[in-house]
Amino acid sequence: MNGERDEELTRLERAIDRAAHRLLAGRPSHGLRGALIECAVFLAKQAWACIFGALLLIVILAARVWWPEDAALARNDALTIAAVLIQIGMLAFRLESGRELWVIVLFHIAGTGMELFKTEMGSWSYDADGVLRIGAVPLFSGFMYAAVGSYMVRVYRLHDLSFSRYPKVWATTVLAAAIYLNFFTHHFIWDFRWVLLAGVAVLWWPTRMHFRIWRVTPRAPQLLIFAGVALFIWLAENLATWGGAWLYPDQEAGWQLVGPQKIVSWFLLMIISVVMVTWVYPVREPDPAN
Repeated sequence: MNGERDEELTRLERAIDRAAHRLLAGRPSHGLRGALIECAVFLAKQAWACIFGALLLIVILAARVWWPEDAALARNDALTIAAVLIQIGMLAFRLESGRELWVIVLFHIAGTGMELFKTEMGSWSYDADGVLRIGAVPLFSGFMYAAVGSYMVRVYRLHDLSFSRYPKVWATTVLAAAIYLNFFTHHFIWDFRWVLLAGVAVLWWPTRMHFRIWRVTPRAPQLLIFAGVALFIWLAENLATWGGAWLYPDQEAGWQLVGPQKIVSWFLLMIISVVMVTWVYPVREPDPAN
């Protein structure tokens, strides 16, 4: 990484980055072995970017399998305590920078506000046990949105993301605000999600994301990246609902796959996520040397 990007890594990540450079130095850069090395580095970076969400999902699934029904501590409270400990650990062990913590806090606030409204409207529900909650919403729910924020900011710096033909930030901010508002207003007036999706397509259609892996810096259509991440979150959502973190109305009689229409909701939430990240990490143009 160059000097400017290296400063964005945490102390631990800089140590890992130096060790990885030593390990991969002199490795093949072409042919099948070169391609496999690039794939391995890509998967390693993605796994590192997902660490907050992965740890939280592991806790949710473990609680589903092993948490006693008659435990003195309610499962929801245990999940909240575990989420807080994960967040503290991320900071204490330098897995997270103070800069990205701002984005995560924004996600936490925005997500909790949506949770309070959506549970009141019956869009989904949580178990009623526990005292660490606001109304019907256990406090660990905000950390699930924070996990999305954590992934976004971590992948931004781990892959040295840059963008060609990126839309104006003010335009993306206006659209993101409209998307967030629609999550609330569609319960009372017409659902504008398809209009908003069209707006996303217009703004980001020409945009290409450039992401550094090891030696190569591929580029891909930004809309395709959005769709891929939304699909991944939907898959994680199915695991989380199976783990009983929350349930949709059609799952209360027995768990079933979350409807694929939710991918659209996650796609739109992705836009809000990306816009928040650009407030903290300004959009960069690709390096002409790459």
